[in-house]
Amino acid sequence: MGFGRCEWGRALAALVLVAGSAGCAGGRAEERSVPGVTSRPCPHPVNEGNGCIYLGTISDLSAGPFRALGVPVTRAQRAFWDRVNRRGGIGGHDVDVVTYVRDSRYDPRRHVRAYDEIKGRVLALAQTLGSPTTDAILDALRADEVVAVPASFPSRWEFEDVILESGASYCFEGMNAVDYAAREFRARTVMAVYFPGDYGDDAVGGVRRAAAARGLSFSEVRTGRAARSIDAAVAAIVRRKPDLVFLSVGPAETGAVAAKAVARGFRGRFMGDSPTWNKGLLASKARRAIQGRYLTVAPLKRFATDSPGHAAMRRALGRVEPDEGYTAGWALSYPLKAVLERAAAQGRLTRAGLYDAVRRTEMVDYEGMLPVRAGRFSGGPDAQAFRESVIERPDAAQYSGLKVLTDFFAGGTARAHRLDTPCDRRA
Repeated sequence: MGFGRCEWGRALAALVLVAGSAGCAGGRAEERSVPGVTSRPCPHPVNEGNGCIYLGTISDLSAGPFRALGVPVTRAQRAFWDRVNRRGGIGGHDVDVVTYVRDSRYDPRRHVRAYDEIKGRVLALAQTLGSPTTDAILDALRADEVVAVPASFPSRWEFEDVILESGASYCFEGMNAVDYAAREFRARTVMAVYFPGDYGDDAVGGVRRAAAARGLSFSEVRTGRAARSIDAAVAAIVRRKPDLVFLSVGPAETGAVAAKAVARGFRGRFMGDSPTWNKGLLASKARRAIQGRYLTVAPLKRFATDSPGHAAMRRALGRVEPDEGYTAGWALSYPLKAVLERAAAQGRLTRAGLYDAVRRTEMVDYEGMLPVRAGRFSGGPDAQAFRESVIERPDAAQYSGLKVLTDFFAGGTARAHRLDTPCDRRA
């Protein structure tokens, strides 16, 4: 692959310490009777005398489309587990999240190869970034009973026992946006503009269901990154004049759609899920179009939020440019910490013990970053699903360029919806 070797790890040591092969790990893999757990200390122990729990990471760290997310997520998770170790570790073990880090470049084939490289040496995955990439290893995760933390939010993760998801899915974000717009802006017509695929299809599924539940007029437009595709979406907005345009695209496309539609006389509002936002929009040509016209609906509150978890994250990271990748990486790690602690308390630091602990977990202490009820993994998908989002508006005075308008809330559609199938499938 060219990545995951010791040489690559040294080159990225200032950001993410990576040592790739069994040789880099000092040959400890052969000494473990339980994959990913050893009585010997980690390569860089915090607590002398502790054993080691090895967790894997497969992310986009160099050349893929989500490197800007994968790098801060991975760095925050390293800081998170370092804090755990400095508080004594888990069950007499330090947690190592640096030895088995792999760069998949958001390529499903590379993701599979990376998993195959490390699967015999890790207890669980601290991170698997992306939906299509995680899908590519899902059958293997199930077969191996390897619990994994996804850096993605499709509703189908609610249907997977080996996936430890946090926060509301794109589907429930779409529902909550429509309910909010109907209440606050009296929106009666809704259009979804979205990227087809795991992200956009799940989000538009929520928007479609909420519009139907409220009796609102609904239309949808698939788009892409090319200028011609953006212009077609703008033409549809201007022609149909919806009260609300819900966006499930990237930040660049958000700016282009908003700026062009407003320039052509569109007077409605825009809302978008979390991936639509980047602070750079406030310095772009779209600034005037989005200020006062655009809101985000997000699974987490922003980097500068006053909660014990956010404060602990900022202290652990030190002086960094605020980035919501850090917030996500830190917050997403709490459920794995909780199930590791449960398995250790039961004397079952094994894959089977961890898998069993997941199904017995009904709440997680996110230190205020999410409500404890977001950490329910017992019961079926409908019982497990966390449905609450936060609404934010652009504000240049804020670290992330967004000001939170609501606490965590679930609209009537999300509360009433029975999640018996993933939302990317048409109702």
